[in-house]
Amino acid sequence: MINRDLIRRKIVQLTYAYYQNSNHNMDNAEKELMFSLSKSYDLYNYMLQLIVAITGEARKRYDVEVVRAQREGFQEPSARLAFNKFAVQLEENKMLLDWIDVKHSNWDENIEVVRSLYNTITSSDLYADYVSGAFDAELPDMDDYDRDREWWRRAYKKFIQNNDEMDAFLEEKSLYWNDDKDIVDTFVLKTIKRFDKANKSKQELLPEYKDMEDREFARKLFRATILNADSYQRYMSTASRNWDFSRLAYMDVVIMQIAIAELTTFPGIPATVTINEYVEMAKVYSTPRSGGYVNGMLDNIARYLNEQGIIAKDLPERKSKHRDHHEN
Repeated sequence: MINRDLIRRKIVQLTYAYYQNSNHNMDNAEKELMFSLSKSYDLYNYMLQLIVAITGEARKRYDVEVVRAQREGFQEPSARLAFNKFAVQLEENKMLLDWIDVKHSNWDENIEVVRSLYNTITSSDLYADYVSGAFDAELPDMDDYDRDREWWRRAYKKFIQNNDEMDAFLEEKSLYWNDDKDIVDTFVLKTIKRFDKANKSKQELLPEYKDMEDREFARKLFRATILNADSYQRYMSTASRNWDFSRLAYMDVVIMQIAIAELTTFPGIPATVTINEYVEMAKVYSTPRSGGYVNGMLDNIARYLNEQGIIAKDLPERKSKHRDHHEN
């Protein structure tokens, strides 16, 4: 689940923090990076557990409403959300249960968050269509399980993915989660879509790392960024003499330092991929103008590194500053 986009983001954050801390200890900083990444995986599981918690709340409400309906002669409520087939399978998932057991995780202490989401969901048109049968009619080619799974995919996307209150709650819950939810949400949605009823409780969730290469990518990139900082600063200075460094925010310098580390340490990653990734980082983490500055400087630096034989990567041709004029 922990992909390179998330790794780059964490390294930007941890490198900036490293230089803000007067006690520069590389080993401790690396441990902090790996711990921070593991917390992202915890968030992935915690958000899956939220679906189970909402289902549990739905079941409690259903039981109360059934008793009331029987006592007062009302029509019994719909059991669809309380016993949603996908949610029941997720509730029994061995990998999620193992994580819950190890982390002692639950939503009980934040039950008001669960209840608020439950109330929002059950007040929606999506829920009304679900219990009335309109949702089933919209997806006639799916069986009951697939429709239940698709309903939760849409509900998560609508009520949890873009939820400012949920984002604020998670930031308060863990300082490591203040910037992860947008990426984690995409993996939760991917996981929902991958569920297969035939796998029952043995359905595989996404692993913490797809392979050991990504884990090593994190370690190598962070170490290269810190240990070779002086060399990278010289590359910046030499390759960018025509740029005014006073226009750059300190975060821009940090981001370019990491970009140079990636350019020089990982020959298999195209230069354009690296440059584009860190230009986007500058737009998010630095000033409104940083994207343009970082883009221009990294382009200069990459060309300088190629010319010096430090890297050997293809670079896009520069566009001519002068437009050719042709007679009609």
